[in-house]
Parts: sequence; structure tokens; C-alpha cells
Amino acid sequence: MKNNPPNEGQPYNYRLLDDQVCVIVGVASLRSIGYATAALFTAHGARLVLLDLAMTHQIASDLTASIAAQVGHTPDVLCLPCDIRSATDCDRAIEQAVLRFGRIDCLVNCAGIVRSEGMLSITDEAYETIMNVNLKGTFNLCKSALKRFVDQRSGVIVNLASLAAQRGGGLVGGAHYAASKGGVISLTRSIAREFAPLGIRANVICPAMIETSMLDGLSEDQLAAVISAIPLKRVGKASELAGACLFLASDLSGFMTGATLDVNGGMHIH
Repeated sequence: MKNNPPNEGQPYNYRLLDDQVCVIVGVASLRSIGYATAALFTAHGARLVLLDLAMTHQIASDLTASIAAQVGHTPDVLCLPCDIRSATDCDRAIEQAVLRFGRIDCLVNCAGIVRSEGMLSITDEAYETIMNVNLKGTFNLCKSALKRFVDQRSGVIVNLASLAAQRGGGLVGGAHYAASKGGVISLTRSIAREFAPLGIRANVICPAMIETSMLDGLSEDQLAAVISAIPLKRVGKASELAGACLFLASDLSGFMTGATLDVNGGMHIH
């Protein structure tokens, strides 16, 4: 990923990620933010490495066919199973990506889990599960990618946190979820500060109430109550979150690092 701005007076190419190798994590569901991001990145010329714990040959085939139908051409894609809780698994996945494509240019961390329970009801097991996936998993993937980025002296990381990290839980996540996503924000800022001199950028997105399977646990009344508190009076679309990922992954945001981008319909204006 080139981190240099275009020459003065020259427009950006519409295909913002032409020939870029983008690793996207958390894509198994066709309703996921990861899938929406993969489809949009394909439309902008990216070559894809799609990682998910649940990845199988059938899921990989379904993802490829669905992206092809959506964008009008078959993506250049490598689909791999990866347990992001394991640093070894993350290293192996990045190595396979480099073996296939020769490099990686961008990492987008969309994988995550959420649980809604009161502070006093959170067990050690529940706490560790949330932290291992949301924070440790993000840490592992960033570390694996950064090893390559440092050698290249270029690269972009886009991490997904949550509005819960900014406002202190509530909505659909408990204290452990909010804490894990707060850690993702701090981790991203730390990476941005440490690796900026090498031409490596890292930014984080804080979404809220995006139309994915994470909303499935809400009743109609609960969802209506949430929507009533959103200034835009609707939940967000996965494609809208993907658009934010595209902006941060591309050279359009070439002078941004360590930033937190809010995609929340106005729920948290600060």
C-alpha cells in the first residue's frame, strides 16, 4: 500500500485499491461487516485474503460466488481458516497470504463477539472469551501483519472497535465487551504512534447498531427503542461501515493515523 499522496492536480483513481492485497478478518457470514467490506474492496480492485475461524471450502465457495454476483467479476481471493486467539495461527495465515500474493498491503480486523450481561453476572470464562477474541485476537493479527509491514515500510491497519468503548457499555454489550473494544482503540493508537515513522498507518472505527447478526438477539420493541435514540432514526448498513473501511484503507486517508472514526448515526457526537 503506497502511503504517498497523488501528484498535485491529479485525481485519485476510482478503483481505490487497485492491485492491493487486503486481509479481511471475520467474513464467514454474508450479513457481516467483513463480507460487505470484502465485496466493496473487490469492486475497487483489491485482491483478498479472507480469514475466519468458521472458514470451510463450502463457505469459501459461497463467499466467492456471492462477491462475484455482487460486483460482476470473480475476486482474486484466498480463503483461510484462522483462530485469531492463536498467535501461531495468525502468523501462519499471513505467511500463506504472502506466499500466494507476494505481499500484504492492508489488514482489516472485523472479527468480534458480543455478550450482554450485567457486570456482576460476568464469569471469568465469559470475560476471558470476550478478551481473547476481541482484544487478544486483534493484537495477534496486528502483530503478524506488522512484521510484514515493517519489512515493506508500508501498510495500513483498520481495526473495528465499538461505540460501547466510548460510552461505557450499554446497547448490546456488557462491561467486558466495552473493555475489550476500549483496548482495541488504545492498541490502534499505540501502533499508529510507534510505526508511523515507517510509513505504516493504523486507524480505528467505532460503529454502533449496524444491521448484522449481532442485532438478532433484540426483540422488536428493544430494536425500536434503540432506533428512537439514533438521530438518523435507523440502524446502519454493513455496506456503510464497509465504506468507512475503504476510506481508511485507501490513500484518500493518507494523512490519517491514530484516528477514531465514528459510524454511529449520531448516537455519540463528541
